[in-house]
Amino acid sequence: MAELVVEADGGSRGNPGPAGYGAVVLDPRTGRALAEVAEYLGTATNNVAEYRGLLAGLKAAKALDPAARIRVRMDSKLAVEQMSGRWKIKHPDLRPLAAEAARVFPAAQVTYEWIPRERNKHADRLANEAMDAGARGERWEAPSAVSGSGPAGPVRPGPGGAPGAEVESGPEAGTGAGVEAAETAGAAGTAPADAAPTDAGTADAGTVAAASGAHVGTHVAGTQAGTDVGAGTGAVVATEARTGVTAAVAESGPAVLSTETSSVGWGPADLGPPAVFVLLRHGETVLTPEKRFSGSGGTDPELSPVGRRQAEAIAASLAERGTVQDIVSSPLRRCRETAAAVAARLGLEVTVEDGLREADFGAWEGLTFAETRDRYPDDLNAWLASPSVAPTGGGESFATVARRIEATRDRLLERYRGRTVLLVTHVTPVKTLVQLALGAPLESLFRMELSAASVSVVAYYADGNASVRLLNDTSHLR
Repeated sequence: MAELVVEADGGSRGNPGPAGYGAVVLDPRTGRALAEVAEYLGTATNNVAEYRGLLAGLKAAKALDPAARIRVRMDSKLAVEQMSGRWKIKHPDLRPLAAEAARVFPAAQVTYEWIPRERNKHADRLANEAMDAGARGERWEAPSAVSGSGPAGPVRPGPGGAPGAEVESGPEAGTGAGVEAAETAGAAGTAPADAAPTDAGTADAGTVAAASGAHVGTHVAGTQAGTDVGAGTGAVVATEARTGVTAAVAESGPAVLSTETSSVGWGPADLGPPAVFVLLRHGETVLTPEKRFSGSGGTDPELSPVGRRQAEAIAASLAERGTVQDIVSSPLRRCRETAAAVAARLGLEVTVEDGLREADFGAWEGLTFAETRDRYPDDLNAWLASPSVAPTGGGESFATVARRIEATRDRLLERYRGRTVLLVTHVTPVKTLVQLALGAPLESLFRMELSAASVSVVAYYADGNASVRLLNDTSHLR
């Protein structure tokens, strides 16, 4: 029995937002691409796009060899774990997609493997090419495309083609794969990522093609006949399907698969996806329940047993949501340990950013508020009265920290445009990022509550505006 490798990816710029997928079928001996499939989906969620990519890749592989053993490789841990039967599929939009994917080949013929995102670049590239075309209001088209409708979405041959069959195709309207996500209202709490509000998950590839008005072409060398290429007959199918869904879409526009998705704020609709910072305060240390000053000038404590449990809880919550694409951490140990727990669940690397460190509290490090008042009453009163006053002994004022955090924010926004990034940091940096987003005075830092292992979310738009979407959520700890 021959073996084929399917690599698939999917993503949404907005979650839900402009979404799509890309998949490639590979010869495992040579690494040669035998077929590529990609499609722009219109508005859908990241998880729906990932499952659509999986389904399309499996169908493309079946068109090449229905008897082959299939090794699926994806950088979506959610999809891999769910399709392997280790995680439950909670959301009804994903269940029919998973069920359909499971029916393409007998279960004994298919295995699933998680791979890091950097090893899934081929599917990611296909996805991004097509999603970019969709953003321009265009359909990706191969120069020699044949209009038609195939079982797995728009398909084109990989370099060299498939053994025994040449697969040519029409427009590839793909995805921003590798964009696992979107705004983490998901970090907010109750609904897992696969519970994102869209009905895109219930549409099959043919419905999407119909809704978008896309010409979906598949050509397998042989005689022309009006049969489905999935039957393995060596046929060309040249049809253009339409459904009532297109009533809301322009002739060349993308499919709108969800019901209305409201935009956030007052900005124009063409700003593109925001950068979304999911702000995670680290888990507890032994100093946390005693409410001691613990900044960047102290002992750098590790997570306590409670803090480790908190880190595992938020890791599980974020893994279910599947929205985080990158992880950046303060260099302090308690943050790096919290970030490592999340990274292990999401299969991501952690980047350390020194600018996310906590304020230096000088001589107050390790002291409780009461102890500080007893020892340094005048200094403490001055500090509480003005954000420009530094703690005793050469610590950082809130004004100094704010300048550092603002510069760090700008640097990260430049690096992670349009992505959803988990920032694992401390009380003062999180409060400062919220304060800056609101345009509030620095004194507002004294009026925010921020619990250990809590999540806050800020979205940043291309026009310079920001939107605070969540503050101090701890629902994952309950």
